[in-house]
Amino acid sequence: MHSKFPFPHLSTYWLIISLVLSGLIAFDGPAQAQQTQQSRQNLEKEKKQNLAKMNQIRTILRQTSSEKQAGLGQLKALDQQIQAQSQQIGLLNKDLQLTETEISELRQTSNTLTRDLNKLKAEYGSMIYAADKRRQQVNPLGFLFASDNFNQLVARYKYLRQYSDARQSQVRQMDNVMAMLQDKQQATQRKRQDQKNTITTKVKETKNLEVLKGAKNQVVKELSQKETELSTELAERRRAIGQLEAMITRIVARERAEREARERAEREARAERERVARREAERRAAERKKAEEAIAAAEKAGEKPAPTDVAKVERPAEPEPTPPPPKPDERRNNTLNNEEDALASSFTASRAHLPWPVSRGFISDHFGRRPHAVLRGIYVENQGVDIQTNAGEIVRAVYDGIVQDVTSMPGMNTVVAIQHGSYFTVYAKLKNVSVRAGQRVKAREAIGTVATDKDGVSEIQFQIWKEFTKLNPESWLTHR
Repeated sequence: MHSKFPFPHLSTYWLIISLVLSGLIAFDGPAQAQQTQQSRQNLEKEKKQNLAKMNQIRTILRQTSSEKQAGLGQLKALDQQIQAQSQQIGLLNKDLQLTETEISELRQTSNTLTRDLNKLKAEYGSMIYAADKRRQQVNPLGFLFASDNFNQLVARYKYLRQYSDARQSQVRQMDNVMAMLQDKQQATQRKRQDQKNTITTKVKETKNLEVLKGAKNQVVKELSQKETELSTELAERRRAIGQLEAMITRIVARERAEREARERAEREARAERERVARREAERRAAERKKAEEAIAAAEKAGEKPAPTDVAKVERPAEPEPTPPPPKPDERRNNTLNNEEDALASSFTASRAHLPWPVSRGFISDHFGRRPHAVLRGIYVENQGVDIQTNAGEIVRAVYDGIVQDVTSMPGMNTVVAIQHGSYFTVYAKLKNVSVRAGQRVKAREAIGTVATDKDGVSEIQFQIWKEFTKLNPESWLTHR
């Protein structure tokens, strides 16, 4: 009887404890939790970016609204503010959905922990009951001293020690599970409070959206009473756009003509060098032939050939001169410096990575053809994008290049055109300009400041051309 172990349940309980301690009994879905956490991080980042955009538009709108009369600039800013406000409400809806998912996951985890804790308690109680019952039958000290030899005594002592350690480990595990359960319950409470706060914020933002829509309707109503004035402004804008397009077309045509002229001059110079080399080779060949004939005549007559004739025949033929390589065209050496690692090594490769020409602002008028904001049946076409910004904002070059023109024109204030190889960027509606034609500029270098019109709108017109083709700048600028 004394040779048997007094605690037969030890191996079963030790296996359970080992599984718990090794993490095989899971208290959470790690993959699902990680995915939810990533969604939360992305959502918070998007909300932060949109809030920053809303603040910028609000600041610009405050400047345009300071004028007594309503204008198209104010209407554009209100449109952008409404879009950003609607986007923010959509993000808050996503926040509520994600919070509900997080609460559901926390609830599932709490239920799993509760079941595991109850199971551990029941198993621990059974183990204690079985051990106590067995102890009444077999005294642990008697079990030790009934050993047949010293080795058996040591083995039985280790067995009892192992059993005691297992009980203590299971107690610690139950404490850990209980702490985890409390933590999940507290996290659930926090999430429910966050959910209430988000609902409150959503209600507030919805009211703000209605206020903005009312302000927009009021501005549209006021502008609708100024159709004659708006038609005049539209005609002036179209004339200014036509002049700007003519200027860029003239620059592109001039650059193409100069490039073709340089290429033609290089071809003619190369052909001339080849003709000179060919005539020189023919002259040397004729001299050599004449010398050979003179030597042959002297030898036939039994006379000694002239040393000059012998030298001409014995002198090896000189190789034809190699035309020098054309000098590199520095005006098209528009690669970025090493410090501009955010941009690619060529303008084409920098698509969607060009910096904005102004640090703050929003696109108030997009590229392409669209209906007029107020005048019915009238369409307007934008050859670039209009960017509203703060008064006095610094305008910067978006890429390394060479300033091809700096000019002033009605409706566009001062215009700067910069060449980047076969690409051109245009910056119109500038007030002060700090560059000159022929100057080489670097990416993000200041070229001037934005102008403010009579309605208090600070806005630049930004265009990108690929020779004679107008491109949509939004697909080239970095995403904001």
